[in-house]
Amino acid sequence: MAARAAAGAGGGDALPLLDDLMPWSVRPLRTGRPWVTAPDAASLRARWDLLVAADGAEQERLFRPSRSRTPLTPAAALPGRSTGTSAFARDPGPYPEPVRILHGPFDEQWLIPDHRLLDAARPELWRVADGHQLFAVEHGYVPQDSGPALFATALLPDGHSPAGRPGRIRPLYRRPGGQEPNLAPGLSALLAARYGVPVTAEHVLAWILAAAVPSPAGPLVPLPADGELWAEGVELGQELLRLHLRGARGGERPRMPGGRRPYVRAAIPPRPGGAHYDAGEEAIVLGEGRVSPVPAGAWDFRVSGVRMLELWFERRRAAAEGPAAEGLAAVGPRGWPRERTSELLELISVLALLDGLRPRQQALRDRLERVGALSRNELSTAGLLPVPASARRPASVLDHQEEGPEGQFALL
Repeated sequence: MAARAAAGAGGGDALPLLDDLMPWSVRPLRTGRPWVTAPDAASLRARWDLLVAADGAEQERLFRPSRSRTPLTPAAALPGRSTGTSAFARDPGPYPEPVRILHGPFDEQWLIPDHRLLDAARPELWRVADGHQLFAVEHGYVPQDSGPALFATALLPDGHSPAGRPGRIRPLYRRPGGQEPNLAPGLSALLAARYGVPVTAEHVLAWILAAAVPSPAGPLVPLPADGELWAEGVELGQELLRLHLRGARGGERPRMPGGRRPYVRAAIPPRPGGAHYDAGEEAIVLGEGRVSPVPAGAWDFRVSGVRMLELWFERRRAAAEGPAAEGLAAVGPRGWPRERTSELLELISVLALLDGLRPRQQALRDRLERVGALSRNELSTAGLLPVPASARRPASVLDHQEEGPEGQFALL
């Protein structure tokens, strides 16, 4: 498997890419200015109010103009959002309620959903983001990294990659309401016939989470020749998906078993400074604060070579104290909010539980090595590859109107 994975999409016996199986993908969002996202929603409202109250040169300075957006740039409303479409400087309109997003892997934050403030908001994603949608998001590839190749979320993802080149965002469905799976045409039918069981889009996503491996060409997805192995991989992938979704879609919030559940052992100070790990005590030390027990696997859980807990903490510290904390980005909570501690404890649990599933993922990949996997040549022979060009383009979504710049109707 390792040798074939290294081959990427090169030879005819190479493994299929995620891009083969989920052909429609969207580039990451580009906000253009850091102040439109924040770990807490209250900060966004305070920033908006300051921007609205400013005028002239001061508003422009706070806005942080780019080639795509300035205070004088009109823009269409994002699909499903009722916001101003005239230039912000002339008519900011009412404050749009912030939306929960995933800012890169495992970091839930808030975003002001006003298209006039975002350089590249990717409206095609907003058009299909609803209560049925799931997103698979590739990580940027980093050589020698042993972390996961992708993650899944029910939130709108911005596609930010901790390191390396950005990946792609792949909605599971091409239309709202969980309609038209974003799968290579004929894939579900082929797998169902081969394994003798129904195969849904979520089964395929679960398998991908369990089995995909990183490569320079994008995640590689071995599809087993054996139906029993497929069932085991889907079951494992569903456990991974439940942890990634963190209670979304009616699931339970992830919790460590009793006795291993992390707690605050010493109060986290208002400005805890740096964070480090005390391996002997299995504790994260935040200034005078301590959180334990924190399994070493949770502390060292990395994506694209970056330790997730360190990154999560550093973003929140830097927002208040770092060199990027200027202008509106510096507007935030004083101290360490209580809800931030709850989010930290849940993130520790998620990463610990994901780390605990790694031996099962490795065993799955070892069995794939022995059983064998379908190659791109076999999928081509079956008529699945190459996928038609239409499958790589967004579907037309015409069941609602969208307001264009300056109040005109948008043409889709």
